[in-house]
Amino acid sequence: MRRAVFGGSFDPVHNGHVNLVKQIYGSVTLDEIIIMPAGISPFKQNMERVPASGKQRYEMCRLAFADMSYVTVSDYEISLPEVSYTVNTVRHLKEQYPTDELFLIIGSDMLLSFHRWRNFEEILSVCGLIAASRESGQSDLEELEKQAETLKKYGSVTVVPIDTFEVSSTEIRKKIKNSSDISCYVPQNVVKYIMKNDLY
Repeated sequence: MRRAVFGGSFDPVHNGHVNLVKQIYGSVTLDEIIIMPAGISPFKQNMERVPASGKQRYEMCRLAFADMSYVTVSDYEISLPEVSYTVNTVRHLKEQYPTDELFLIIGSDMLLSFHRWRNFEEILSVCGLIAASRESGQSDLEELEKQAETLKKYGSVTVVPIDTFEVSSTEIRKKIKNSSDISCYVPQNVVKYIMKNDLY
C-alpha cells in the first residue's frame, strides 16, 4: 500500500484543501490519503488558540472528504496532550503500517523551509515528500526543484504542480465574522456545520 498523510490546522477545511487532495491523488499513484488535523502546533504555540476545537475540525474534515473513498480522516494528533511534531506522527504511522510506502503531503512554502523541521532527516528516511506547487503568477517550480534536489540525499521528494485556489482559512474566518457568504470557498456540508455550531 502507498499511503500519504496531509496535515494542517484545517480551521476551517476549505475547497483549496479538497482540490489539492484530488489533484495529488490524480498525479501520484496512492492507495490512501490520510487527512490529519493538527493538535498543538509547534509553530503556533504563542498564537491565539484555534477558534474551532480539535473535534470540530476533525468533523469538518470528515464532512469535506466524505465522498472521496480513498481518503480517511485521523484524530491521532488532536488526541495528543502535547505539541504535535511531524517526526512523531511519522514514527506512529511507520509503527501502524510497517510494510507500507509512506508519503507526507506539504505545501511549497513548507518544502522551502523543510530543512529547519525537527529531525527532518529522519522524516525523509521514513516517508517520501510530495510537495504541492501552488504559487500563482510567476511559478516557484524552479526554486522548489532546486530544494528538492538538495533534500533527495535523505529520501524521496516529488514536486507536483497544482491549480491554485486563492483562499485561506484565515480569510474564511474573517468572512464568517463579517457575515459574508462563504459557500463558494467551503464545501456545502461544512458550511452547514459551521452555521449549526456557530463557529468563528
